[in-house]
Amino acid sequence: MTEFYALLGVSRDATESDIKKAYRKLAMEFHPDRNPAPEAEARFKEITEAYEVLRDPQKRAAYDRYGKAGVGAAAGGGFGFHHVDLTEALNIFMRDFGGMGGFESLFGGGRARADARRGQDVRVTVKLTLAEVAAGVKKTVRFKAPDRCTACEGTGAKAGTRPTSCSTCGGGGEVRRAARSMFGQFVSVSPCPTCAGEGVVVLEACEVCRGEGRVRADRTVAVDIPAGVSGNNYLTLRGQGASGPRNGPAGDLLVMLDIKEDDRFERQGDDLIFDLPLSFSQVALGAEVTVPTPYGHEQIRVVPGTQPETIIRLRGRGLPVLGQNTKGDLIVRLHVWTPERLSPEQERLLQELAKLEGEPPKRSPGFWSKLKEALGA
Repeated sequence: MTEFYALLGVSRDATESDIKKAYRKLAMEFHPDRNPAPEAEARFKEITEAYEVLRDPQKRAAYDRYGKAGVGAAAGGGFGFHHVDLTEALNIFMRDFGGMGGFESLFGGGRARADARRGQDVRVTVKLTLAEVAAGVKKTVRFKAPDRCTACEGTGAKAGTRPTSCSTCGGGGEVRRAARSMFGQFVSVSPCPTCAGEGVVVLEACEVCRGEGRVRADRTVAVDIPAGVSGNNYLTLRGQGASGPRNGPAGDLLVMLDIKEDDRFERQGDDLIFDLPLSFSQVALGAEVTVPTPYGHEQIRVVPGTQPETIIRLRGRGLPVLGQNTKGDLIVRLHVWTPERLSPEQERLLQELAKLEGEPPKRSPGFWSKLKEALGA
């Protein structure tokens, strides 16, 4: 499997401009409208996959850290790496470069036509708890969006009739015009103005959808959300969005994630931090204490003489690492709790203790460095 930087022929510290230039040069070489070789299409899709990841700072950072396993998370492609198909690759190229050197594609107008009929993307939000993030969960989302009209089977034509071939473009969905420029003659290709690039026209419209081939409907989609997601992740469910007009391709369903904060924990990536208050007697004498984790409660042992701000790290009791079979840690920070009010008996005992304690020892110069080391700073 070729590495993304190698596919584009750039170094790992390449700038965004370097990446864009490298991709454009390769895309012009392997674009299927220019290169009829059987392997050109596969190569074009590969370099477009690489470009789409490396051009985006968030996706690139995830790729640099985790490889392809982390790219789906950043990109929202179902949280597993999504290989772009040819239509997506062509759309990406058209989006950033507008066709062949600024002109419409000389041969690929049909693809622009299909894109023009594509349905809209639909965005929904799913709320998650930290427990659901830890375990992964299946959610059902409901939304309203245009869906294929069953009365006309998506054609837009009245029952018993069919759309007819467009007389302007002859069913091709595009018109070509020859023109001259200072660089010589070129051919521009644009969607047919009569049929809007569809190649057919509806003479008698369906009474249900009024010729659209789709009607607004309630939709229900099951979404598998993997463990370890964060609030900046989202899923892209290809083809689950709004249906395109007259059997055009459907858009995508974008599932945004809204993760409710758990007051018990502070999240730092895949690690969780839990602040545990202890009494002086517990840290001085030692104690067995129960602490929460995303997977239930666990006991930890506080050894006698434990100092304030001590860190206890429970390996693998944090959140799953997205796309990997590992988990972060639960970091328990110990704090000594001081009561604001004392009963007479507590005050008497503490006064007795004060007589026996003497002066506290001075902290060694390495105290803070050891504390930082324990915190992983």
